[in-house]
Amino acid sequence: MASRSCCCCSLGPLNEDNARFFLLALLIILYLLCGAAVFSALEQPKEKQAKEKWAQKFDNFTQKYNLRRAELVNFLRDYEEANVAGIRVDHIRPRWDFTGAFYFAGTVVSTIGFGMTTPATIGGKSFLIFYGLLGCAATILFFNLFLERLITVLAYILKLCYERQRQWKGGMPQDNRRNSGSSKEGDSLAGWKPSVYYVMLILCVAAIIISCCASAMYTDIEGWTYFDSLYFCFVAFSTIGFGDLVSSQHMRYENQSLYRLGNFVFILMGVCCIYSLFNVISIVIKQILNWILRKLDCRCCHRCRRKVFKSQRNVVMPGNFRSRRNNSIETDIIHESETDGRRMSGEMISMKDFLAANKVSLAIMQKQLSETANGNPRQSGSNSRHNGFSGGVGALAIMNNRLAETSVDR
Repeated sequence: MASRSCCCCSLGPLNEDNARFFLLALLIILYLLCGAAVFSALEQPKEKQAKEKWAQKFDNFTQKYNLRRAELVNFLRDYEEANVAGIRVDHIRPRWDFTGAFYFAGTVVSTIGFGMTTPATIGGKSFLIFYGLLGCAATILFFNLFLERLITVLAYILKLCYERQRQWKGGMPQDNRRNSGSSKEGDSLAGWKPSVYYVMLILCVAAIIISCCASAMYTDIEGWTYFDSLYFCFVAFSTIGFGDLVSSQHMRYENQSLYRLGNFVFILMGVCCIYSLFNVISIVIKQILNWILRKLDCRCCHRCRRKVFKSQRNVVMPGNFRSRRNNSIETDIIHESETDGRRMSGEMISMKDFLAANKVSLAIMQKQLSETANGNPRQSGSNSRHNGFSGGVGALAIMNNRLAETSVDR
């Protein structure tokens, strides 16, 4: 069956995934323009003030010590080059001892990239290209596997809470409920999946707790303000990595080994948690895009009003969620196969062989998450472990078809 399309006046056929992509691109551009305007309004006055203050100090210094302006500028440029190699006025630890190199390698593979340490030799820069290529790919795989297991645990916990809630509303003891064996209740629980909004809330709370605890440690040891520590936590955990604040850079600390271990653990936990949160938020953004596209519904052209985006896939409408709630994993795969090679929005490669293998892996992972949430044991057959990673196919592929379609209030 050919993929659904719509006619938007004179623009011709437009695939729903393409429409979502262009809408997201437009919103990102507008978001960047708004952000640029806000940052410019906030930071440009401070920049001008700092430049004027520096120019005044520079002129006073050259006049006081009778120095030529060009010679002083050349000296400061030489110091900037020395600073790249790790030479500073402040007394800090060497950048390229073993602990410093280990810290740098961690910022590379985690894609944080603070920038306070960078290779200066041709050999180091060449090695970084190949080292980062493999290391970043392996770390992203680790984050995806962490996300798989995190979603499985959250699904199991939320399922238990949901069962307890049903028991409390029904007013029936747990033992009596189990002995009664109501088929209707069992069927309803068998198709239950956790809401994406509950998962997002739990991840937000976890990220806040980790950030607050880490900020308390940085405030006490690094001497930063608590707000600066929170700022550093977000910049580091989100792998933005500006480099204006960097932890563990002094030569000596009180309880140095314990602090560096705590710093490593907090950054690792924070990056994993924020990475998972970003993926869940991306699902919510996709739902918002679907809602916008459905509201637009080609209002500019009356003759094609009823032809726009008839697909019910991933649309934030209660009726649509109810109609798809009891769909099985096998049914989802059948619907996907009917789209004749149509790519999911989270996929970047259109090769048919890769798509076929990815659909099989996705079906296996969805089935495992469903069985775990329902308390059913996994099968130990050959299909339960695809390529040695239990069918993991990436962050969006794990959650998109299960969590996004079940975000309805119960």
